[in-house]
Amino acid sequence: MSTSLTSPPTIDPVNENSDRTSGAFRTLPHNIDAEKSLLGAIFANNKAYEKVSEFLRPEHFALAENGRIYEAASRLIERGQIADPVTMKRYFEQEEGLADIGGPAYLSELAASVVSIINAGEYGRVVYDLHLKRELISLGEDVVNRAYGGEVDDAATQQIEAAEQTLYDLATTGNYEGGFVPFKDSIVKALEMAEAAHKRDGALAGVTSGLTDIDTMLGGLHPSDLIVLAGRPSMGKTALATNIAYNAAYTHHQTGGAEGAVVGFFSLEMSAEQLATRIISEQTQTSSDSIRKGKITTPQFDRLVAISQTLHDMPIFIDDTPALTVSALRTRARRLKRQHNLGLIVVDYLQLISGSSNSRNDGRVQEVSEITRGLKTLAKELEVPVIALSQLSRAVEQREDKRPMLSDLRESGSIEQDADVVMFIFREEYYLERKGTSQHESESDDKFFQRQQRNEDRLEKVRNLAEVIIAKQRHGPVGTAMLQFTGEFTRFGDLDRQHNSSDY
Repeated sequence: MSTSLTSPPTIDPVNENSDRTSGAFRTLPHNIDAEKSLLGAIFANNKAYEKVSEFLRPEHFALAENGRIYEAASRLIERGQIADPVTMKRYFEQEEGLADIGGPAYLSELAASVVSIINAGEYGRVVYDLHLKRELISLGEDVVNRAYGGEVDDAATQQIEAAEQTLYDLATTGNYEGGFVPFKDSIVKALEMAEAAHKRDGALAGVTSGLTDIDTMLGGLHPSDLIVLAGRPSMGKTALATNIAYNAAYTHHQTGGAEGAVVGFFSLEMSAEQLATRIISEQTQTSSDSIRKGKITTPQFDRLVAISQTLHDMPIFIDDTPALTVSALRTRARRLKRQHNLGLIVVDYLQLISGSSNSRNDGRVQEVSEITRGLKTLAKELEVPVIALSQLSRAVEQREDKRPMLSDLRESGSIEQDADVVMFIFREEYYLERKGTSQHESESDDKFFQRQQRNEDRLEKVRNLAEVIIAKQRHGPVGTAMLQFTGEFTRFGDLDRQHNSSDY
């Protein structure tokens, strides 16, 4: 039997704290006695395994042999069999690995190492905590080695993001602080949410979108929800997302936090300046095209400057880094949460996020699945709503009725599955304006004129109207919210109910 199984290397207190330049060697943190006591407790009473099975894995043991024994015990117990020195001896004899773990004598020694079955959970936490410390040391060495590396395309900021992501994974994977929550605690939280909505006259239980019909149907943008906002090009996805972001930030600024939110806007398609121009255009009711081309009068420019001063204090943070990965996006969102109490995340748009190298190798569908899972996980972790914009497939254009459906989502399986709310933007005006007006060969002049007239009449009814179709909602009804859209100012607003909307 190897001496390392029974007698871990002693650590000289002087050498452990000595400077490395003096030639001293520091052993990695470990506690073999805790590992042996845990295994002994499991052998004595297999119910002790239940106290550690949720978070402890074989690779968490410092001594590989102990890890193998723990793994074997886990398999036996989960199959409803007894794990003790007798059954473990037979198991390893069948696996032809009995000598590798020290033989029958070591199994008997483990059984004799039990101190208290009651302390099994504590032993498990000690083993896991020391594993984390060893992983931290390994991470530190990797960070140092990468920083010393001379790779040109490995920027320092990328190294920082990778280190932060690894730290996060280390902190959450196998976390033994999770688990079941008593129902009474869940009831208390549900009542707190209901009380918050009641104090707001039942209007909202989440962040406001600033649009009455959407807030009525959704009850606000709920914490931990992934909200997918989808549409074909030119429907106004970015405009609506920008309007919602501004409304939430403005409400937060005006009310000191009630109903509104600090907004983090990840703009993977447009630059921060273009996004800011849209907000200025909306608030000053000046054409964004005129602002961009400088075709505005002096009074208009003075008004633009005056209103822009009031926008300085809006709690909106824009990140326009292209091709962000999910891990980088999560890292930056967590940082904003710590620094500014982030309350709403907008991602424009989902298909422009890069997945990990592994998911890219597995195909686009797998990559999108990883992205949507990552965004949903982020929403739950930070307890904020995440609005992710998404493109639709071309199938919409092939139908007579071009209103989107859930099946029109690109890579719709994972997006539809992970999203708590799926909303589509549809503007019939866009299609009617581009509808062919040429006369068919077999069509008489009267029929052609009538068809044109019907098209023009319909166009007049739907002019400046937008439909937000709520096709999926986990905790509420589906339906359609009608909005007013002013394309010149890229502005969505509540519909004027005096508008002739009898067809809806």
